[in-house]
Amino acid sequence: MTHWLYQNLPNYPMLLLFTIIVGMLICLSKGADILVDEAVTMSVRWGVPKVVIGATIVSLGTTLPEASVSVAAAVGGNPDIALGNAIGSVICDSSLIIGIASLIRPLPVHRSTTGRQSWIQLGSGALLISAALPWSNLSRLFTTEGTIPQWEGFLFLVLLALYLYTTFNHSRSGIREPAAAVDPVAEPDTAPIGIVAVKMIIGLSLIILASKILLPTVEVTAVRIGIPQSIIAATLIAFGTSLPELITAIQASRKGHGELAVGNIIGADILNILFVTGAAAAVTPSGLTVPRYFYYFHLPFMMIILIFFKTFLSTGRAEINRIEGSVMLLLYVLFTTGGYVLIQG
Repeated sequence: MTHWLYQNLPNYPMLLLFTIIVGMLICLSKGADILVDEAVTMSVRWGVPKVVIGATIVSLGTTLPEASVSVAAAVGGNPDIALGNAIGSVICDSSLIIGIASLIRPLPVHRSTTGRQSWIQLGSGALLISAALPWSNLSRLFTTEGTIPQWEGFLFLVLLALYLYTTFNHSRSGIREPAAAVDPVAEPDTAPIGIVAVKMIIGLSLIILASKILLPTVEVTAVRIGIPQSIIAATLIAFGTSLPELITAIQASRKGHGELAVGNIIGADILNILFVTGAAAAVTPSGLTVPRYFYYFHLPFMMIILIFFKTFLSTGRAEINRIEGSVMLLLYVLFTTGGYVLIQG
């Protein structure tokens, strides 16, 4: 579908392009509304905190675009794109999306659940760096490429299954959040749980489909009005596959379910490392190539952002406030600017 869009959209008049953009934005908003409402319903029905639902079920759905892009890139012989997409999505999720969502409304933090999830998030980032390092030739760390071998890809997928199992098991083991974590009055849907799951899938499908159509349309429109391709690559493409997380987080924050947004971002980061990177490496017999500039820019920047995020989750306050959100946004601007300079250099 993407190939067809890039072939045909340049022939469309500007009015039609703008109409498609508006229509896809409406679909994104509606899909996110459905996904958030049904995720809250599932949280209440199962007695599982919204942050856990966000970190598992919702995150699995919203990371599907990253997974499909990275696996396709790996199979197509572009393993650096596969890895760059996963790392870039972690950076975008934890800085840009958290920043925007917290500016809309401060994001609640329930430390007993979020604390455990955020340690896994930080540990996953450290695990990725460890897997990417050229251990046999560390003396040439910044001058040689590395490789994430295929067997480590399968290991990541095993760790993903373990993460999902232990997260649900822990959340249902009798350890509960304060009452606010599972809101007993917020059950917007009284349908059977199977129907709720189907509605979640419909909402998620709307988000992903609208994203797939919106991004090429915006790119073609930007080129048509004279925005350079280099600027498009450094901005639009950089967070394109994270659009489902962005829309979901905005709607969750707007509706007062900020903990769902936090859980979605934490879970998406973990899944981008274990699921997206793991799947891309697993389908590549020669492993994922790690370009040398990843060692002095992408990987360090990813860990800096994860450390800031973890710090803001551990301050003892009950929320990520707007000042902290602004700091995360600034980090994303620095990353985007630095990446643009690196590309131009």
